[in-house]
Amino acid sequence: MHNIKNILVVVDTRKATHTALKRGKLIAKVTGATLHLLACNKKPDANSQAALDTLVEQVRERGINAEGYEQWHDNVANTVLHLQQSQGCALVIKDAREENELSRAVFAPTDWQLLRRCPCPVLLVKNDRAWENGVILAAIDADASDQDHQILNEVIMSHSHDIAGLANAECHIGAAHPAPMLSSPDPVFQNIESLAKLYRDACTPYITQYKMAEKNLHIGEGPAQSFIPELAERISASLVVMGTVARTGISGAIIGNTAELILDSICCDVLTLKPVDIMEQLEEVVTQR
Repeated sequence: MHNIKNILVVVDTRKATHTALKRGKLIAKVTGATLHLLACNKKPDANSQAALDTLVEQVRERGINAEGYEQWHDNVANTVLHLQQSQGCALVIKDAREENELSRAVFAPTDWQLLRRCPCPVLLVKNDRAWENGVILAAIDADASDQDHQILNEVIMSHSHDIAGLANAECHIGAAHPAPMLSSPDPVFQNIESLAKLYRDACTPYITQYKMAEKNLHIGEGPAQSFIPELAERISASLVVMGTVARTGISGAIIGNTAELILDSICCDVLTLKPVDIMEQLEEVVTQR
């Protein structure tokens, strides 16, 4: 996270509140990154350009390097990816707030496109809960038999720890274990206590590596799509950091069913990460378009 040089922030010049930009300024202030403010406007005019210029100037007044862009390339996702590639942005930040009939922040189809296709981490901002002195939740898969997830866990933990540091926040770990199966040939999987211990032991190295308090490790019975959102709400998490991708497909990345359910249920900000090999494949796909 500290090595980020360029951050893309999607802004809506028609709105008065810019929570995604607030997150971008927090990260840029600590990392020294340049903020690239993108207004995805089909028909830019003098008013929209003036509003964008004002936002850029306000960022610069905070001592942060900033540039502004009004662009449109077929749709929002394509527009974001075009600028992300041209400016070498290592993080994309976008407001995910779209009020439905229940007044809950949900992901629009554009957000899902971006999550699937973007070759760098994407931070989707769902509310204005402060990160500073808050709680950053690293949602990991502690199944020790899954090497792919273990590699992704390292990425999740690294980003979570870095963000907690820059926001002076607490880093927590959440992992769901499966329900006990009496028919399992392995006695460990027949008992909820032994399952919880197995998953707790798998997470202990992260507690040691990142010098975290034991109380910040949360292990519970899954499924993860229920446990992680409930945990995030219970500990008042400001941000959940999680992996999203199962594999790549013809049009980009295929988000796993569990990840989709978690993303839709979480009410706080979400930073979505992909395995390095998936990011490299997406980089190739995007640059070929």
